[in-house]
Amino acid sequence: MVEAHTVLGEDVRMPVEIRAADTSSALFPVDAAAARVLLAATGLEPVTVLGRALCNLAFVRYVDGDLGPYHEFAFSLMARQPGRKGSTGAYIHWLPVNQSFTCAAGQEIWGFPKLMADIDIAPTRRGHRCEVAVDGRKVLALNVSDGIPAPGAAGGASIDAYTYRDGVLRRTPWAMHPGGVRMRPGGVRLELGDHPVADELRSLGLPRSALFASRIGALRMTFADATTVLPSRENS
Repeated sequence: MVEAHTVLGEDVRMPVEIRAADTSSALFPVDAAAARVLLAATGLEPVTVLGRALCNLAFVRYVDGDLGPYHEFAFSLMARQPGRKGSTGAYIHWLPVNQSFTCAAGQEIWGFPKLMADIDIAPTRRGHRCEVAVDGRKVLALNVSDGIPAPGAAGGASIDAYTYRDGVLRRTPWAMHPGGVRMRPGGVRLELGDHPVADELRSLGLPRSALFASRIGALRMTFADATTVLPSRENS
């Protein structure tokens, strides 16, 4: 395990700590066949519920952490390795950010599909809104209602993140410590632009009603080092 990585001339010690952040997210049931197309190169398969794959869209405002303050948008699919129990995780398909240091660190340390984008996150009357544009081209706008307090959802949680970059599948342990959690069914409005990523979202059947919306007002996270995922023997 690497103790530190050098990124743009600065040492980033592992694990990376996020001490203060907040996030809004929406979980959507999407077309399983279209999800398989997006996952095809990775060797992963979508996790399905009642025949539908699961897509999560989230925006995060990082306030205090080892990679500095920044905004981020995440487009992910719940996925697993075929034939391997306990391999369910979040495959991070697209991860724009608005600061160059975290962009470089995400790419070099974990293989995250980070890229620079304009990301505007602002409160609304009932929740929060995020608008994302790349090179002046609108990708999407996502409105997420805050919902009602869900104290039972607070505490610790962990999920592994999958990334695929330069032909290599990686898995990163990711621990979350949420507070100020709010949830509700639905409560989401998604507007898509004319960017290729917007077309990928359309291929999944979006926009459509979300299963639920969630808001975490106080979030701490830890990201460990990534490990390379080797193909299972039965699938090699």
